Amino acid sequence: MKDKFVIKGLNGKKTLKGEFSVMGAKNVILPAMAMSFLFKDKLIIENAPPMDDVRSISKILQKIGMEVETGRRKIKINSKKVKSFEIDEEIGKKIRGTIILSGPILARKKKVKLPFPGGCVIGKRPVDIFLSAYEKMGAKVSYSREFFTITTKKLKGAEIFLKLPSVTATETLMMTAVLAEGKTILKNCATEPEIESLAEFLNSCGAKIKGAGTPTIEIKGRAGKLLKSGSKKYKAIPDRIEAGSIVILGALAGENVLVKKCNPYHLDSLLFSLKEAGVNFEIGKNFIRVFNNQTSKFEAVDIKTHEYPGFPTDLQPQIAVFMSQCKGQSSLFETVFENRLGYLEDLKKMGAVVKVWDSNRATINGSIRLKGKVLPSPDLRAGFAFIIAGIIARGESVIENIDFIDRGYYDIENRLKEIGVDIKRISNF
Repeated sequence: MKDKFVIKGLNGKKTLKGEFSVMGAKNVILPAMAMSFLFKDKLIIENAPPMDDVRSISKILQKIGMEVETGRRKIKINSKKVKSFEIDEEIGKKIRGTIILSGPILARKKKVKLPFPGGCVIGKRPVDIFLSAYEKMGAKVSYSREFFTITTKKLKGAEIFLKLPSVTATETLMMTAVLAEGKTILKNCATEPEIESLAEFLNSCGAKIKGAGTPTIEIKGRAGKLLKSGSKKYKAIPDRIEAGSIVILGALAGENVLVKKCNPYHLDSLLFSLKEAGVNFEIGKNFIRVFNNQTSKFEAVDIKTHEYPGFPTDLQPQIAVFMSQCKGQSSLFETVFENRLGYLEDLKKMGAVVKVWDSNRATINGSIRLKGKVLPSPDLRAGFAFIIAGIIARGESVIENIDFIDRGYYDIENRLKEIGVDIKRISNF
């Protein structure tokens, strides 16, 4: 049996107050760990809480031969003794993050073998975008039933057009090209702030990357010459998805909630939508305060997810819970992943009035008091959306399969307790 959360709902009352500190971004910590293959000396990553995915990647790196030390907020990785090119099958099948290791290992070892990656089931998430790029850079790809193996004598720079502006593909190929020979041009890149953050650090350590954060990135390769971090430390930027999740919670259940150690300018699309709905908040350089929404009746909103700087797909389930409390009918259009609306069937069990029109579109009628239920978490983000739903609902809710939630929200129950949430973890042995 797995752990579960038990939540006592507020029955629509807005009583949460206090401060919530945002952790480092999961979506930048994992690629930063993969970045360690590009260095000949120790890489130190700060503001990196030991989430489950971080622990999993750490185990993979250790089995390859790297020295990894993890603390509450810091990771130290020494890649001097990299001895293998094979990613552990058991761990690799469980998480999506393993694919980001493929390029840096290939660039360093000229060969990489890894199982087809796992993780949350929210669409096909194809790996062909990576493999075709490696082939353009001079690598060969072979397949077996469970693995694919990539080999090269020499990685060469190439002009690569990404059929989708994938964050993971952009990060992985950018890092891979750092050790290739010649110039690589990546087109139709993702523009998320995590990519720009990684590039800035790599450049400070000797890489030559231009255009990170724009659709076109140029990388002048070092022909196998490793980078040196010296005394430099990479500090993970704040997790904009965690920050956005708590802002939504604050709007629905908060009296006065301060979301601090975040970057509000990474959440323009969310804050624009919440302002249109009538949510009261103020922003500063590194905080968002949600307050004075006691008597507010939020207006319906229409959300279409899109790559950054559009509305994040990873905040789509959370905003769906918000929609259930708005006046009138809201619409949801998911454009990034197919089949990401499955969680809405469970939200309906709590009383939400939802109509799913197809695999990407739904409408939600609001002003409905949700009822506590037992719900299985289907993935990381929908799992947190169920936490929000349980907090605002009437009665008790039980959220199961919370290992998904643990992958991206570190120690979340204790951090939520600090702002007044009645939540406890039940461990089953």
